[in-house]
Amino acid sequence: MTRSIALSITAFSFAVLAGCSSDTGNAGDSVGAADTGALAPPPSTPEPPATPSGSLDPNTASRAELAAIPGLSDTIAGAIIAARPHATMVTVDRLLPRNLTDQQRDSVYARTWKPINLNTATDAEILLIPGVGSRMLHEFKEYRPYTSIEQFRRDIGKYVDKTELARLERYVAQP
Repeated sequence: MTRSIALSITAFSFAVLAGCSSDTGNAGDSVGAADTGALAPPPSTPEPPATPSGSLDPNTASRAELAAIPGLSDTIAGAIIAARPHATMVTVDRLLPRNLTDQQRDSVYARTWKPINLNTATDAEILLIPGVGSRMLHEFKEYRPYTSIEQFRRDIGKYVDKTELARLERYVAQP
């Protein structure tokens, strides 16, 4: 009896599996393109306006976009907007809370930045670039005037690897 039950279950299982895998060509047996809506990924949210470097431009970003940056409150975002237009990042820096650590400030600048002109940027502007200290400040200024972004890559690339060069390039404007 136990053997006949086991054989019955096995036979039933094969029948079910055979029915699932058969290709009968019936229109009702397949999932059409119109039926896959539930499986489609959700629509993506539009990206905020960004500079060519991918950062938000402090002159065009909305209050909500600025306030969403870690380290920036709604009040600070409002102050950034009220002080527009920002000719340089120095004016934005003056609006940031003084209690931000260097790491927090660098994180803000990784998300919102107005690229600096390599030929006219002041020392203060260059030093706001995250990770740039007095040595790199000297190197940035030593090769002025820059005639192209390729020159920047060639000259500054002598001092940093390709990854760091690409990161630095996000903060500068092509002359």
